[in-house]
Amino acid sequence: MINKKENRLRRARATRARIKKEGVNRLTVHRTNLHMYAQIISADGTQVLCAASTVEPEVRNQLAGTKGKGGNVNAAKIIGTRIAQKAKAKGIESCAFDRAGYKFHGRVAALAQAAREAGLKF
Repeated sequence: MINKKENRLRRARATRARIKKEGVNRLTVHRTNLHMYAQIISADGTQVLCAASTVEPEVRNQLAGTKGKGGNVNAAKIIGTRIAQKAKAKGIESCAFDRAGYKFHGRVAALAQAAREAGLKF
């Protein structure tokens, strides 16, 4: 019987295979109970072009005024706008969204929506 993590990783491999065929940069997301991480990886998969997470001091300061830590929808929105700003500063206009096998719901969807609103195309 396949457990929950193996199922997610199987879905992630399928998504990454499709993105690799396209040959574009990918915005990948990782979530834990306490934190959210996002990074843009080059098309060949060898280099991280920019990254944002809730463990960065600037983000933690922003979250200090809000209720909760880094594992909520508000934190995901902050990370989405932050990764889009960093990408635009590096000259990255578009990428593919790699949700790493997570459902497009809740924090993952909030991060994606915030990145799109900040000007990143995927």
